[in-house]
Amino acid sequence: MEVESVPQVPTNLVQENGDFVNDRDDGDSNNNPGALTNGTTLASDTAIEGRITKKAKRRLKRSPSKETPILPADHSTTNVALNNVLKDRRDRKSRSGKGRGLPKKGGAGGKGTWGKMGELYDENDADCYDINDPNYDSENQDDYTVKTVIPVLSDEEVVEMIEPIFQEFFEHGDTDEVAACLSDLAISETFSPKVPALVVTLALEKKATQRELTSRLISDLCSKRVISEDTLRAAFEKLMSDLPDLTLDTPDAPMILGQFIARAIADDCLPHSFVQSYKSNTECEHGRKALERAHSLLSVNHGIHRMDNVWGVGGGIRPVKILIKKMVLLLKEYLSSGDVQEAIRCLQELEVPHFHHELVYESVVMALEVGGENTTAKMVKLLKELYSTTVITYDQLVAGFERVFDALPDLVLDVPYAYQIMESFGDLCLKEKLMSPQMRDRVPSRGRKRFVSEGDGGRVKE
Repeated sequence: MEVESVPQVPTNLVQENGDFVNDRDDGDSNNNPGALTNGTTLASDTAIEGRITKKAKRRLKRSPSKETPILPADHSTTNVALNNVLKDRRDRKSRSGKGRGLPKKGGAGGKGTWGKMGELYDENDADCYDINDPNYDSENQDDYTVKTVIPVLSDEEVVEMIEPIFQEFFEHGDTDEVAACLSDLAISETFSPKVPALVVTLALEKKATQRELTSRLISDLCSKRVISEDTLRAAFEKLMSDLPDLTLDTPDAPMILGQFIARAIADDCLPHSFVQSYKSNTECEHGRKALERAHSLLSVNHGIHRMDNVWGVGGGIRPVKILIKKMVLLLKEYLSSGDVQEAIRCLQELEVPHFHHELVYESVVMALEVGGENTTAKMVKLLKELYSTTVITYDQLVAGFERVFDALPDLVLDVPYAYQIMESFGDLCLKEKLMSPQMRDRVPSRGRKRFVSEGDGGRVKE
């Protein structure tokens, strides 16, 4: 480590009044080195060097620098002073020249120190109120109370947060998740009637499946006390007042709203007197239509029990036998009318895209049973239109054809020429690109059967 060098004072200087002055005459320094300007006698060199060493030691002790000074090495006293300086640097005593000379802060000062050994902190000082501190102890925090404050959302913020929840509900149909999401939101009492009104408004533009889910959601929210009866009453009042605007986008909005009201009464979400109390007080024509629709549904025999199917049974909820029956009726109507677009609309209303392979199977079977080139050509035309408009996917098309291939051995018992008709049907499908060449090669064909000989016992050669 480099240290500061202290300049060496010449021997011809003496200290006078705190400053060093030359004690020799410059003009006669070579001839008479011992002569003085004022006539005094020179001090010895040893005395001067001693004074210099003592003064250097005083300066180092008074204001020590960060660096160790380099003192003359030819003096034993200088070496002793250097050792004392290094020893002083390791000492924690105050170097300011003040105080009693005790260590700083009782020996607990300095960077990275933990305090004096054996010192105990006061309990009040040791308490930590920062939850992110490692020493935080939640059991000892008795001096203050933390309260959770949930800010009340504005109407615009609530709409932005609730609408995606309902849109997702139409996909998964989990009412418990919607109830949990609504419970977590801080919805004001003035805005709470708009929540069921919003989901009903969204359901007006949906299909019967989503409307059935909406009725179930309203029933579950009322049973879980998320929505009160008064809130639901105010929601339907708002919907009836908004019917003139809703009718512009959904012309049959009054009829649909009447079915929602009837279903809510059947689910005990609204009182039975709701229709009668508002029927005479409503001035809006569309509102009266909605109430009349609800009254007509509830007034028929066993109307309350029939409200469970007010939206019908749609989608995958329907039994398979009912879906098959509707598809067969669809195909029969198409053969009689020849309206392809009507057949597509009826198929889409069933809302069973996973079951479209049944339509392919039934159309091929009907072509085999009815027979004739006209029937075969119509069925191929229908399948081509369904496939080109992506109503039926290629996987559903292949699955339906494979089901027909597997059922041909049983179908031939009722239709003897089933194999021949299937081959011609396959040729038309290949021409219209409904079948790939590999799929066309998989169409089963039945060869001519003949008896071999009497010695074979009358067996039929396959």
